[in-house]
Amino acid sequence: MNLKEIQNLIKFVAKSGASEVKLEMDDIKITIRTGGDSAGTTTQHVTLPPSVPHAQAHQPISNQQNAIDQPIATESETDESKYIIVKSPIIGTFYRRPSPDKPIFAEVGKNISVGDVLCIIEAMKLFNEIESEVSGKIVKILVDDASPVEFDQPLFLVDPS
Repeated sequence: MNLKEIQNLIKFVAKSGASEVKLEMDDIKITIRTGGDSAGTTTQHVTLPPSVPHAQAHQPISNQQNAIDQPIATESETDESKYIIVKSPIIGTFYRRPSPDKPIFAEVGKNISVGDVLCIIEAMKLFNEIESEVSGKIVKILVDDASPVEFDQPLFLVDPS
């Protein structure tokens, strides 16, 4: 099940008025709850690597970490037209690392390739890994850690050369 299918499922459940929907497939279990104080979506991938516990891998970053993880630009952007803009595919909260005790996914100056995880965007308690669709070097991170982001909002500037 890909990200688009999960997003469509969330929208469908929200419109249907159902209070809870559970979906179990081969490698994924999804529970969507709507209404009340316990609104949210949880996802469990059954086939996780043994070195990454599911509960720790997807915890939000504490506010104390936010001040440390501010975006930093190393180059002046005199000609941003040569850069590729990586945009948010969904609305949610932007996180630069999988959990507070894990390293940052992508930093300024890091070379990335297609398929590398750049960040996580949390939407309705569902943590979505955002993968790069381009190869290149990260020039600038345009969003602060643990900040809300909108659909199609620029997240990263990547130099493809």
